[in-house]
Amino acid sequence: MAVHNAAFEISEYDRRIAKTRTAMTEAGLDALFVTDPSNQAWLTGYDGWSFYVHQGVILTQEGDPIWWGRHMDMMGGRRTCWMQQENIVGYGDQFVQSTKIHPMQDLAAQFKARGLEGARIGVEMENYYYSAKAHAILTEELPQADIIDATALVNWQRLVKSAAEIEFIRKAARISEKVIGVALERAAPGVRKNDLVADIMHAGVTGVGDDWGDYPAIIPLTPSGLDATAAHLTWDGTPMRTGEATFFELSGCYRRYHAPVCRTIYLGTPPDEMRRAEEAQIEGIAAGLEMARAGNRTCDIAQAFMQVMARHGIERSGRMGYPIGLSYPPDWGERTASIRTEDETVLEAGMTFHFMPALWMDTWGLETTETILIRSEGPAETLCDIERKLFVKG
Repeated sequence: MAVHNAAFEISEYDRRIAKTRTAMTEAGLDALFVTDPSNQAWLTGYDGWSFYVHQGVILTQEGDPIWWGRHMDMMGGRRTCWMQQENIVGYGDQFVQSTKIHPMQDLAAQFKARGLEGARIGVEMENYYYSAKAHAILTEELPQADIIDATALVNWQRLVKSAAEIEFIRKAARISEKVIGVALERAAPGVRKNDLVADIMHAGVTGVGDDWGDYPAIIPLTPSGLDATAAHLTWDGTPMRTGEATFFELSGCYRRYHAPVCRTIYLGTPPDEMRRAEEAQIEGIAAGLEMARAGNRTCDIAQAFMQVMARHGIERSGRMGYPIGLSYPPDWGERTASIRTEDETVLEAGMTFHFMPALWMDTWGLETTETILIRSEGPAETLCDIERKLFVKG
């Protein structure tokens, strides 16, 4: 019998598999091979730091999914997946980082053993975890199969969250509040950035009460001064200085679910242009939240924010948000819909987004963002209770 240590009840996984199979039918797929670790976990519960080797989930139109990976990680599958042990299979270490044989040869044998050598198989071609060589060898080993691109097929099924998932995201939001609080409290002139980040990471892992913290899919992004004109810089050992802004892009994480949030602190007296940008940004966020309603589109949120920016004479372009939920490194986004002016995804109750209309200017950055939940009625709910402003320490 399986040891059911997965994060959710089996009925929740049954719901997810049914949604995915409907999408597979619409795409004309007999089978799906899922390599994205977030999608693997969403379908099976698998949770381990093993995504640096080839692994994945085989899903067909009947029966339970099959988790496939390295033999030593197969044991982790038995500890975290909900399926029976015969549905958790592993390949030998002779395949790992070998120049003579490849794990996709074993995967092809798995498909052949199940009578799928001539099947129409979907794979996630635009994915961090499925290499060009893996695809070449899989197609070579299954010459009769029709192997097609099914990138993001599972991701789109994850867009509307279940009540159980939303509860996990709310727990992550409580941890997000804690880590932002620690960052704002301990930021001060002379504090080395790496020491501050150590405090942030400690707060995130200890969690809140009985809700322990998991590792976030993105490490703390904490640039200061001119570094804050860039979006994705991390930290170094430089002391924080008066006369600089630092933004903190952080997320609590609970059972792999995230609630990202950003706030900015200025040490000293902020320049007038930053204060004017703060006013515009907060007004724009309020306008965007007002449009974040079921039945509207993601572009409606973006356009509402951009209209405020234009009225204040601030130039801003690009994406300003994305769906979030269950994720693994290197990204906590779900890589489906975007909050941007050209995206027309219709909003539904249960969707969760990181609404992040950050401003990166010539000499400073200002990030004020929210994790939002689309509700059945009314504007979106912000899941983190953190004052929305530029924080200042004299």
